[in-house]
Amino acid sequence: MNTLVLQTDFGLVDGAVSAMHGVAKQVNRQLEVSDLTHEIPQYDIWSASYRLIQTVDYWPKGTVFVSVVDPGVGSHRRSVGIRTVHGQIVITPDNGTLTHLIHRGEVAQARNIDEVKSRLPHSQESHTFHGRDIYAYNGARLASGEITFEELGEVIDVHTLEMLPIEEPARNGELLSGTVDILDIRFGSLWTNIPLELLKETAIESGDYVFVSIHHNGKRVYQNVMQFVRSFAQVEIGEPLVYVNSLTNLGVAVNQDSFSKLYNIGYGSDWKIQIKQVDNIVLEQYNIVV
Repeated sequence: MNTLVLQTDFGLVDGAVSAMHGVAKQVNRQLEVSDLTHEIPQYDIWSASYRLIQTVDYWPKGTVFVSVVDPGVGSHRRSVGIRTVHGQIVITPDNGTLTHLIHRGEVAQARNIDEVKSRLPHSQESHTFHGRDIYAYNGARLASGEITFEELGEVIDVHTLEMLPIEEPARNGELLSGTVDILDIRFGSLWTNIPLELLKETAIESGDYVFVSIHHNGKRVYQNVMQFVRSFAQVEIGEPLVYVNSLTNLGVAVNQDSFSKLYNIGYGSDWKIQIKQVDNIVLEQYNIVV
């Protein structure tokens, strides 16, 4: 028996998540059910997609994820299941939630779920709670071994799955460019899509100062010089910094404060960021003594 992991934008203020747990336990009382998060911003498919790549690879082969951020519930969008190259399974609406897994080449196979046949018994009159009636139900059947992935539905072409737009990071000499992909919600750090591998192609090393510029819809909203460090403790409390986050991408933060709240920074493809090593002349302009 494998673990079932749930992710939604439902929050925990009512009974929706508990109902999904209940359906899973109806399928098999011994099934282990865990929660990834239920605090995805409402209707934010991008965040749901990102939280999957933040999490899926750290669970064992056979783990079944159910991700329900579904503004199109009851419409003609497909319900699908995918198996990753490492053997985890994700059950979700085909609305872009699989974007980051597809982009990273982690989707090995996809299958279509028949929303009429493969659903919680006696739920056919309900069309607004597929998280309970289709996704939790089928996820629990898979995780408990009641059905196999092959029995979930017909194979569909991975290339036909819905994708949200993704911009690639780039390097132009010593200038690194990318987007603010997501926020470290609790601590307010910015997580960019600029990978450590791209940084290693430059001369930037730990302890160096870099120039950070952030633009939103083409308008510059922040610029500053800060250190690239291995740990937050290398700068004073309240100072900004650039670091490598847990996904080995570059992050921007303020030691013991929220960068996103201090400077009203959001995330998504319309939030651009540039990082570049600075010389002594720029350091003097910012009154930084090395």
